[in-house]
Amino acid sequence: MAFNAVLSSASPSSTSLASHPQPTHHRRRSARRALALPPLPTAADLSVDFVNFPATLAVVGGGSLAALAAALSLTDPERRRQQQAQEVGGSDKDVVREYFNNTGFERWKKIYGESTDGVNKVQLDIRLGHSKTVENAILMLKDGRPLTGVTVCDAGCGTGSLAIPLAREGAIVSASDISAAMVSEARRQAEEALDGGGEGVAMPAFQVKDLEGLEGKYDTVVCLDVLIHYPREKAEGMITHLASLAENRLVLSFAPKTFYYDLLKRLGELFPGPSKATRAYLHSESDVERALKKVGWSVRRRGFINTQFYFANLIEAAPDSAMAAAAAAAAAE
Repeated sequence: MAFNAVLSSASPSSTSLASHPQPTHHRRRSARRALALPPLPTAADLSVDFVNFPATLAVVGGGSLAALAAALSLTDPERRRQQQAQEVGGSDKDVVREYFNNTGFERWKKIYGESTDGVNKVQLDIRLGHSKTVENAILMLKDGRPLTGVTVCDAGCGTGSLAIPLAREGAIVSASDISAAMVSEARRQAEEALDGGGEGVAMPAFQVKDLEGLEGKYDTVVCLDVLIHYPREKAEGMITHLASLAENRLVLSFAPKTFYYDLLKRLGELFPGPSKATRAYLHSESDVERALKKVGWSVRRRGFINTQFYFANLIEAAPDSAMAAAAAAAAAE
């Protein structure tokens, strides 16, 4: 089956960002089309009011760039973020935990679910984007080989959208999330989906843990759409920690930080919706790759998933030693 996203392989000797899977002319056309109704940078809830946003953007767009810059300068998203942290008495992590145990849990359970009742166009589109990321991650992991007996750590499992199909493929899955509500729902869905799943299908081991608290060794570690909750200075530490848990592969998806997506994020912060959400951090591909290189890992393959309201980079990384061995074996053939 072909990937929904464009996927490219990086050679062991070079993982240049110049070989990004999306051509420049395509990105420009997509950007022009999207300006009518800017997309969310990722599957994180930025609480944008999509009812009033297009009209407001049209007014701003009808003016000058100076007017847009002035409007952005008047926003103070950091003040709102600090207020969120103060209300729950802690840091970013406490905000994320509080959100996904309450308002965020109800919202994302609905978005990640199958029913269309009460799910608006934006949420359905985000559901599609996330499902594409999960599908592509599984294809990346299988790589033409069965997953039977492969140990996988699903870091930030949400409601089990990745853990359950991996278990169905025969993988031995350890799934965790910072939200107890999410873990409880993931366990419920897994029990329902995998009951009588057949020989070789093991129930995922679910636990409530944040990324920093994860321990053990796994063949593969997967972390999808989670780095958006970590600022740049913390994301590098998270990537380092996740790589330390993986013996062979690390698969990450994250919201790309480009001028265009960063501008859309700032515009979204101009018009916060009625319910509060977590902080949203975009990450440049070069920063992620630099963090991997510091611990002796390199990008093996990369892809880009996008729908109208969802954008994510998907990368697979491996230890440099493993990539060198694979290159030597390929050369020998």
